[in-house]
Amino acid sequence: MKKLFASLAVLAAVATGVVVSTAAEIESGLSAGQRVPAFYVHDVTGPQKGEDLCYRCRFGNQPVVSIFTKDVDENVAKLTKALDGVVSANRDAKMAGFLVLTSDSPSSAEAKLSEVATKHSIKQIPLTTFEGAAGPKSYKLNPQADVTVMMWVEGKVKVNKGFAAKDLTEETIAAISKDASKILE
Repeated sequence: MKKLFASLAVLAAVATGVVVSTAAEIESGLSAGQRVPAFYVHDVTGPQKGEDLCYRCRFGNQPVVSIFTKDVDENVAKLTKALDGVVSANRDAKMAGFLVLTSDSPSSAEAKLSEVATKHSIKQIPLTTFEGAAGPKSYKLNPQADVTVMMWVEGKVKVNKGFAAKDLTEETIAAISKDASKILE
């Protein structure tokens, strides 16, 4: 009888949409409520292409979506494209975003980033590099997380999600895109 009720509970949760994703999140990056420190990246595809700059500084207190990744595979490209659409739809609210590829040899990834931006028509989210596979030390990125998405407003983290590459699915991407509304509240 217990198995029947457990099965019915799972079925009800799935039917009502309570179960959004089966992806295992990894704790990575700054916690909700923490202040977002400055760090420098090399802009590969954005308006400051070819320059080293601090997008955290440039965007100030605006609502910001950031993607930290070890690689830009097809799923990361899809995530970036989805968030690019969210940023584009919320330009009136001054939403901004950027992707940071963390690498020990960032210059070797620049051609790939340019290809991804062109192939997926990513216009609003600059693709950048950070020298060092661990990422900015002050951001506390977990080495187990291949992708960490942090969203902040007024310089404080509101959303933080870390994933292994295999867990970045269509469902996960949709859930992350929906979470972007939290930085507009």
